[in-house]
Amino acid sequence: MYNTDIPNREELPSTAKLIRSTIVAAIVALVLLVTVVMPAEYALDPTGAGRLLGLTEMGEIKEQLAEEAAADAEAEMVAVQSSTEQGPQEVAEPVMAEPAEESVSATEAKVTAAEPEPAPEPEAAEPQWQDEVRVVLTPGEGTEFKLTMEEGAVARFSWASEGGPINYDTHGNGSGQSISYEKGRGVPEDEGELEAAFTGDHGWFFRNRNDNDITLVLRTGGNYGQLKKVL
Repeated sequence: MYNTDIPNREELPSTAKLIRSTIVAAIVALVLLVTVVMPAEYALDPTGAGRLLGLTEMGEIKEQLAEEAAADAEAEMVAVQSSTEQGPQEVAEPVMAEPAEESVSATEAKVTAAEPEPAPEPEAAEPQWQDEVRVVLTPGEGTEFKLTMEEGAVARFSWASEGGPINYDTHGNGSGQSISYEKGRGVPEDEGELEAAFTGDHGWFFRNRNDNDITLVLRTGGNYGQLKKVL
């Protein structure tokens, strides 16, 4: 029967080698944490490598999904508490108002001359849109559209959800920066202007929380490079 040979003392790694191997492993783990794990899981990209590898976008989507899930849970808890705390309400009996005495004097019954009606103001011309997209979202499905914009550029937008309200997050990222402009839950439509806080991609993330399909219609115009579908 063959037994494994016991290594000699000379073949065993020295303490210095073990310490060096431990330090190298710690450095590799730290590099992976900063360049891969943090951008992909938490949308934190201090080195910019996660943006180049496409991991930061993944982390941002995960953060948005986590925020939506937490908001849904909080809304359900508030609804349950309000339904349990609300007791039977007393029905107030209608009170009959006494008729007021009417008296019209001869001086109060004067006929005033009709004032000329102001001329109607001309209607403002409808804005011209550069791009228009329509996308159908199934229950629970999300999509994202971004505009490539320079810092300080202003774009006009108008979107509507046909078939039910929708959740949205207006945000931007680029050059190692990220910003959240506005968020909404259960909104059927919105319009306005989007001013880029920095050079990069700025736009909207939409999610259908209805039990049925909805059709999202997005129109954009103004000062931007192109409209692209990210998700």
